[in-house]
Amino acid sequence: MNGQSEGKNIYKLVEDLYPICRSITGNGVRESLQIIKSHLPNLKLHEVPTGKKCFDWTIPDEWNVNDAYVKNEAGEKIIDFKINNLHLVNYSIPINEIFSLEELDNHLHSLPNQPDLIPYITSYYEPRWGFCIPHNLRKKLPTGNYTVHIDTSLKPGSLTYADLFIQGKSEQEILISTYICHPSLANNELSGPALATFLAKWVQEKSDKSFSYRFIFVPETIGAVAYLSKNIDHMKKNTIAGYVLTCVGDNRSYSFMPSRAGNTLADKVALHVLNYKTTLFKSYSYLERGSDERQYCAPGVDLPVCSVMRTKYGEFPEYHTSNDNLDLISSDGFQGSYDLHVSILSILERNKKYITTNIGEPQLGRRNLRSNLGGGKLSANFRLISNFIAYADGNLDLIDIANILNICALDLLPVVDTLLKHDLIRALD
Repeated sequence: MNGQSEGKNIYKLVEDLYPICRSITGNGVRESLQIIKSHLPNLKLHEVPTGKKCFDWTIPDEWNVNDAYVKNEAGEKIIDFKINNLHLVNYSIPINEIFSLEELDNHLHSLPNQPDLIPYITSYYEPRWGFCIPHNLRKKLPTGNYTVHIDTSLKPGSLTYADLFIQGKSEQEILISTYICHPSLANNELSGPALATFLAKWVQEKSDKSFSYRFIFVPETIGAVAYLSKNIDHMKKNTIAGYVLTCVGDNRSYSFMPSRAGNTLADKVALHVLNYKTTLFKSYSYLERGSDERQYCAPGVDLPVCSVMRTKYGEFPEYHTSNDNLDLISSDGFQGSYDLHVSILSILERNKKYITTNIGEPQLGRRNLRSNLGGGKLSANFRLISNFIAYADGNLDLIDIANILNICALDLLPVVDTLLKHDLIRALD
């Protein structure tokens, strides 16, 4: 693993991306991906034209925003997109009119149970306009007329996504997917792309990769659908494990969202690492899904994709509000998520079935793997070596044996390397 500085670097990338207003299409996505590309020069950007049919979905018109505000009768801006881009309902149509308070209120969104926060609201597939404000402000708006100005464009264009393919020894691939479409939401949105960026760096720096890797940065739902519609045959053939990265920046406990099947290699490795590398995590049912695992695990797609998060989306009070800001995430939170995912990828790289090369128990003493002095207490290292050999029957993989021995698979790797060095086991393809 890299040093303990990666958490700080990931946080810094979130800081750089945070001010940008993103949506499922538009210049905010392109700007964000260009910043990520400055870290990953081989990242490729792709454009999918609006109106294109992708399975049961159609790419909507491209949306861009220049400005949006509401002024009172005194000419004061009481709601201002430039102060917080969550104020504008994402994908609002352009408008420049005067409304009474009663008319304006029909287009306002607030949270009575969180009266000081701005909610995050979208309307991608139905034309409308609106503003999001703290409920306390909404209650205080006086009767009168209000000028509504929304300078946006909705017109033919394209949806932008990016991918990075890193070749390994095998054509089999590990998929890392994250979404890049929400505006200024630090944990729910930006933590995933930022972590994915630095995991991609880790993979690129790894000289001996057993598998190939596919990192994709897509607008949630529609972007994943568009990506699958173009690449589904290849992905179904080659993907052995995949993970959706989201909500990985806070410093609370961990969460696990399984694949639809629940028993894939991706699930198996993630649960193993969570069991041995964390003190507390919560497992959810696939019935509680909510991110792009919906697309990758959908019938007919059936990819082995799950998700390891900090606090699950929808389960933390700041979710989809203005409190999902830079104060919610931390370098320590990112470091923990980074280390956890590096552990997952490291185990995937070495998770093979092993079989002994001898009939019966080998003589470990003549190889200096145990003491030749009989009668004494056997060392813990000898027991670990002996126990690994006992289960290396070609039917169990590294994780299976680690689970039987009640040890993290990462901690078994020195034993595996020792036994391979002495030609006492061999890996099965």
